[in-house]
Amino acid sequence: MLYFAIVFIVIALDQASKYLVRAYMSPGDSIALIGDWFRLLYVRNTGTAFSMFAGNRMITIVLTSVLVVMCLVYIYSEYRRGDRTLAKLVTFVFAGGLSNLIDRLRFGYVTDMISCWNFAVFNVADIAVTCGCIATVLYIMLSARSAMKS
Repeated sequence: MLYFAIVFIVIALDQASKYLVRAYMSPGDSIALIGDWFRLLYVRNTGTAFSMFAGNRMITIVLTSVLVVMCLVYIYSEYRRGDRTLAKLVTFVFAGGLSNLIDRLRFGYVTDMISCWNFAVFNVADIAVTCGCIATVLYIMLSARSAMKS
């Protein structure tokens, strides 16, 4: 099934990239890929997005767990309702959240390594969550607009 493939691929890519960073870099190490614009920067993030709740492991585990369970329930309900596209889009959010939850449970932090413009440091799971959320919102907006026209 495509849902399991999405989850497997996101988690495999995320966990493999995090493993390589932990194996070959030390926290704070930076490797410029495109000047200072795009670089690998090993950060141990003990918080959630933008380091909110940093240092409070229990809150980050509970929040991530709630997100993952909510996504799973939503995926199941949309699948049963027949909206397979929406279910697939939310599966990216689920997979990214689950992969970061794995880190939180194993290490007490999430390994981040992608830095763009000194904006934030993130990982493959964060990309899956962000793209899944954006695509879900766009899909819902376009579906609502289409329904209003007809």
